[in-house]
Parts: sequence; structure tokens; C-alpha cells
Amino acid sequence: MVGTVTRAVIVGNRRITRLSAGVIAEFVAELGPLWHERHQAKLASRPRRRAVGAGAKHRRVLIDRLLATLIHLRHGVTHDVLACWFGVHRSTITRATGEVQPLLAERGCTISPGVRLRTLAEVIDHLGASGQTGIVDGTEIRVRQPAAGRRDRDTFISGKNKQYAVKAMVLTDQSGRLLFCSPTKPGSCADITHARELGLVKLLADGPAVEILADAGYQGLGAQTGQRVVTPPHREFKKNAPDGHRKYMSAGARRTPPAVSGSSTASPT
Repeated sequence: MVGTVTRAVIVGNRRITRLSAGVIAEFVAELGPLWHERHQAKLASRPRRRAVGAGAKHRRVLIDRLLATLIHLRHGVTHDVLACWFGVHRSTITRATGEVQPLLAERGCTISPGVRLRTLAEVIDHLGASGQTGIVDGTEIRVRQPAAGRRDRDTFISGKNKQYAVKAMVLTDQSGRLLFCSPTKPGSCADITHARELGLVKLLADGPAVEILADAGYQGLGAQTGQRVVTPPHREFKKNAPDGHRKYMSAGARRTPPAVSGSSTASPT
């Protein structure tokens, strides 16, 4: 997909992907067999007029597809821009990100040698076992305007930024280290609704004693989780806020919020 020189520049410059060459090599070694296996299974699963492997031969280099996906996730670069940079059609970038993103999500988040968190339930259990405070927040990424006639087109309009966007819920530890990033939802989905759909309320209510700091978008979850979600006080409580709210206000000065993507555009596909 991309030339050797360009690939070496992307891998060697940590400002592009924020990953070292060694970590990228580990990704390729770990995800390569899974990607090849799923690709072959996809070819064999549908009715075919020709045998698997017939037809035009595409240059399917996993590292190029991985780099395109990492750049898209890191900087929110549109598929059109990546297609120009990698010298391919936009549909190739869309297909590449669609293949690699599920593999990265299933791989999970490595927080220490031998400890890898893949699901939200595992993150809650880890915070409970380690006695750490979690921080949850929603982040939006601007996307291209969906095609005219698409039924759910209006659901991508963010009520906060008044633009087309997709939203993800991010959960970090008290030091701001990323532990979980949810699949994206259309921008009109409220933060608290997204958290409920992901099962955060049930995990906190039935799971270990974990304290989660959240912003005003999650007000109401505290009552549903036994005050395990701490949010800022309502306006009428600012002077005489309950203990939990006062703790939030004091902790907010020292906490590190989850990283929020910039205003660059990305494709909803």
C-alpha cells in the first residue's frame, strides 16, 4: 500500500502513532495470524463463482493497514486523506480500518506484564482489586456528513457541538492511564445513556466497591450504583454540597481527565 520509505518514517516517528517500533512489531506479530485467518474465513464463507484466490491480487500488507488504522484512531484523519497519503483508494482504507479495529479492540489494554484488560467488567474488577479510583468521560470525534437519505443521519448530530460526530466512553485510572474505550455511538447519544447501554450501572451495583469520578453528564448514576459514581453537585447544592460531591470537587483539581480527540474530521465508516 505504501512505500518502504514512507512506512519507515511512520514507524520511526513516535509523534505519528505514539508507539515505538518495537510495540508496532509486537502488534504485527500478534495480529497477523488472526487477521489472515479471518480474511480467509470471510472469503470461504460466502457463495463464490471462482475459487478462493482467483481474480486480481491485492497488495495486502498488514503493517500498512495497521499503520493507517493507528493514524486514523490517533489523529482522527479522514479516510480520504489517508488514501492520498498511502496511495490507494478511499475504500481500501475503509476496508483496512474495518478489519484491524476489531482486532485491536479484542486485544485489550496491557497495563502491566501479564495483565491485559479486554472488557469493561475486567476493568471494574481491576479497579476494585487495586483500590484505585476510576475516571469516566465521553469523547466525541467529528465525522463526515452521512450520505443523504441515510435513515439514521440525524442521530450523528451532536447536541453539544452541533456537528456530525461519533461518541465513545473512556475509562481511566486515577493517574489518567487509559483502561477502556467503548465502541462508538452516534453523537446524539447522551453520555449517561451510553454508560447504561454498556452495562456500567449493573457492573458497579453488583461488582466490587469502586469509586468512579464523572462529570455532570453522568448525574443520576450515583443513586443507581450506591453512590459509587461521584458527580459534581447540582447548582442548588454548590454551597452546601453533600460529602460525595465535596470529595469530587477536591479530587477534580488533582485528577487527569481522559484525552479528548481534537476537532479533526473522521469518516463514520
